[in-house]
Amino acid sequence: MKKFNEWNKVKIRTQQKTETAYFREREIYWANVGENIGFEQNGKGDDFVRPILVFRKYSNNLFCGIPLSTTIRDGSFFFKFEFLEERKSSALLVQAKTFDVKRLDRKIGMINKNDFEKLECQMKKLMRL
Repeated sequence: MKKFNEWNKVKIRTQQKTETAYFREREIYWANVGENIGFEQNGKGDDFVRPILVFRKYSNNLFCGIPLSTTIRDGSFFFKFEFLEERKSSALLVQAKTFDVKRLDRKIGMINKNDFEKLECQMKKLMRL
């Protein structure tokens, strides 16, 4: 069962945040992504959080983020890497979208430069650029 009413309470609190993160590309944050519809990736727990990789910084307030999962998946829609010691992650490339900085909760790591460059190449192929 979807928890839209619970998410709305967290969304209101998230919107009212006055302090924002100073973020950079390649950083990974816990972010309030919410309760979404259909096959869109949801957040988990009481704050509806999920790890998000900052893929492109558009401004101090907006960025393109890629949700992460510890469920390892194969195929062109996913990119496997490790940013926490001995913990594999999958970047869900097909779920990339624009996020507001207010959704960022706390930084948990950073993808290494080499992996990020490989991820960029895979993203370009996926988008047929």
